[in-house]
Formats: sequence, structure tokens, C-alpha cells
Amino acid sequence: MTPSVPDYLSPIQWHQAVAVSRQECARIFRDGGMPQDALAAFGLSVDVSANVGASWERVVDQIAAELCAHPMKRAA
Repeated sequence: MTPSVPDYLSPIQWHQAVAVSRQECARIFRDGGMPQDALAAFGLSVDVSANVGASWERVVDQIAAELCAHPMKRAA
């Protein structure tokens, strides 16, 4: 696997999660938001002391990891 894809995930699942994460982060960025705003939008904790140097790249990866962490519910 490539270094950017966690070993426990399917590459397809990871790349789809990254695409969704990038799209949402771009929307937040266009609206004048900061990386911490994107984390808060996905319900992730925003630790100001740890995220002072948070870049959009790291935030995209954190959000993608969160999207992959919970299995999606299937429709009946």
C-alpha cells in the first residue's frame, strides 16, 4: 500500500473519504473558515494548543480517518 493509506483500510475507501473531506474543507475555506472550524464541523475535538500549527492537509487526513472509523449503516 502507499504510505498515505492506513494499512487497515481499503485504498478505495480511503481515497473516497479523502475526496469527501477535501470537498468539505474547501467549502469551509471558501467561507472564510479555519482548519479548526472544519474539525468542529465534523464533531472532532479542537485542542487549540495542539492545533496551533494545524494545516489543511493534516485536517483533511484527520477528517478522512474519522469518516473511515465508523461503518456506514446499510439501508433496508
